[in-house]
Amino acid sequence: MAAPRTLLVTGGAGFIGSNFIRYMLAKYDYHVINLDKLTYAGNLDNLRDVEGDPRYRFVRGDVCDSAVVTELMAEADAVINFAAESHVDRSIEDPGVFIQTQVYGTFVLLEAARNASIDRFLHISTDEVYGHSLGDQRFTEDDPFKPRSPYAAAKAGGELQCHAIKETYGLPIVIARPANNIGPYQYPEKAIPLFVTNALDDEPLPLYGEGLQVRDRLYVDDHCAALDLLLHEGEIGEAYNISAGNERTNIDVAETILEMLEKPKSLIRFVEDRPGHDQRYAMSSKKLEALGWSPQHDFEAAMEKTVAWYRDNRDWWKKIKSGEYREYYERMYGQRLAGSKPFKG
Repeated sequence: MAAPRTLLVTGGAGFIGSNFIRYMLAKYDYHVINLDKLTYAGNLDNLRDVEGDPRYRFVRGDVCDSAVVTELMAEADAVINFAAESHVDRSIEDPGVFIQTQVYGTFVLLEAARNASIDRFLHISTDEVYGHSLGDQRFTEDDPFKPRSPYAAAKAGGELQCHAIKETYGLPIVIARPANNIGPYQYPEKAIPLFVTNALDDEPLPLYGEGLQVRDRLYVDDHCAALDLLLHEGEIGEAYNISAGNERTNIDVAETILEMLEKPKSLIRFVEDRPGHDQRYAMSSKKLEALGWSPQHDFEAAMEKTVAWYRDNRDWWKKIKSGEYREYYERMYGQRLAGSKPFKG
């Protein structure tokens, strides 16, 4: 693909989107339009360091709003779609919101991209579309979808639209299926920032079930490098797994965090497991590696950088955890932690 002049990044004020925008502005002389609705996890503090860059522009808007999307699409050469409701627990509480954003919002973006003859549409999916891995199984891109949560089903629905639009209309689409990302600016309802920030405040770490669920932890900079490669060299119509090979159980992760912060393991609190909790996600990235990508952070390096960032950026997460989101946190976790509330306010 010829080098794009302008990127339209949807959901760019979130965790992965903001890291990707920063990565691309540092590496290329591209212009970036960031379209974000600024729901609870969208945070302009994530991009304070680039908001003065003349190549960067933020637009507050919804991917479901065809008028806004159509107007911005006319300015873009390529689209990178991060826009999504992303927390499985929230999808269990309110699945309709996830369908609206992941399915209908993706449809709106695809229609606008098709009408604007966009050069490339890079859609960010998830490893969770495959369902959980059994035994030593590692999913390849040809394995069928078996989503097991409303979040995963909504992501699968958006991705299937991408396949259909490419086949029907020829829109140049590439799909990324990343593993669980970790790193700076991740909203602290997700496991690792939740555990790190709670540990820093000497508050309990709420661990689902027995903590034996296995996840592959992909450092966000490695993910951004993979997306950079797929944007420029990914084969049209193809999907690519992005995995780090950093599989650990959730209890191993919690204990690692406590060791790094020199906190006692007694902070771990086992709580009631959530419905349909997938035991393990595991993928093969051989297809992406054949393009020249490989992860640069093993588990220890990824964790050390992540823990250090939250330790050194208390103002960022304190503002979130002590403010308007406290009620949600206490509703999700507080009822399960006898004799202790999980967050200071």
